[in-house]
Amino acid sequence: MQDNQLLRYSRQIMLPQVDIEGQQKLLDSRVLIIGLGGLGSPAAMYLAAAGIGQLILNDFDQVDLSNLQRQIAHDTDNLGLSKVESAKHTLLRMNPEIQIETIGHQLVDKELEQEIAASDVVLDCTDNFATRFAVNRACVKTKTPLVSGAVIRFEGQITVFTPGYDDSPCYNCLYPDQGELEETCVRNGVIAPLPGIIGSMQALEAIKLIVGIGQSLRGRLLLFDALTMEWNRMSLRKNPACPTCG
Repeated sequence: MQDNQLLRYSRQIMLPQVDIEGQQKLLDSRVLIIGLGGLGSPAAMYLAAAGIGQLILNDFDQVDLSNLQRQIAHDTDNLGLSKVESAKHTLLRMNPEIQIETIGHQLVDKELEQEIAASDVVLDCTDNFATRFAVNRACVKTKTPLVSGAVIRFEGQITVFTPGYDDSPCYNCLYPDQGELEETCVRNGVIAPLPGIIGSMQALEAIKLIVGIGQSLRGRLLLFDALTMEWNRMSLRKNPACPTCG
């Protein structure tokens, strides 16, 4: 690790749970972020700042004016630009030492599996069930840890799935695959800071998984009500009859 890296990451390195060894794990890691919107923006920014060595950014949308209320990786100057390129510019201004790969089309089937298999951790920052189930199936097949977040209106949730590890449930254990629902931010709205709260926690869970510290949210679902500022916790168990991981 070079002197400038020791200085840049000094506040993390001084943590005994991280130290130089943990920081090196971050620098050597590869994280795939699927969705560079409200959740993916803060998650990507904190992972870049923390020193994740290689970030893979996947999104096939362009920056729209309605995005800027909450998608903090993008700004007015980047309207019309692809979200992955907009986010890449922002992240490299924050930390020019990391490697960033952009994928500006929807990952499906074999390509999705290959990208997930090559990653240490996957962050699901999407806003539709079809993509969530596809990502979950690929993570289960490749045994890749998955950090899942979701927000709508004033409500957020986050959990971690670690396929192949003990009795970890998967996303399909939590939600049955019954087609797309009408519960999206486009249709229902979302308060601006909420994706930042959940997206930041996704970045934190990814860092913990990579470094190997603390207790992850595996087997636990955190639910956040922004109107009352209350957190609730649900226990998640593996469903023996799950069509994906059972």
